[in-house]
Amino acid sequence: MNMQNLMAQAQKMQRDITNKKEELEKMEFVGKSEWVEMTFTGGRVIKDVKIIKSGNIEEDDKDILADMIQIATKDAFIQINKAMEDKLGQYAGALDGLM
Repeated sequence: MNMQNLMAQAQKMQRDITNKKEELEKMEFVGKSEWVEMTFTGGRVIKDVKIIKSGNIEEDDKDILADMIQIATKDAFIQINKAMEDKLGQYAGALDGLM
């Protein structure tokens, strides 16, 4: 394989990766817990936070609410990581021979 073909393949792969990352960043992911629903972009930017617990949140519930926010965030990040793996995983081994 000559150097020009190799460079052309690398540039195509870079464009493909960039396009898939941009596509992923436009997607939305909703993380949920019992009390909270959080919406993130694929770039891990918070778009929306909803408290879905009905009734009042008592003073003693603040720690639980914080835990529910963490659970919802983790849920959304797991979804984002999976989508990233689905979209970009095919490129993970492709760069081994080039580096």
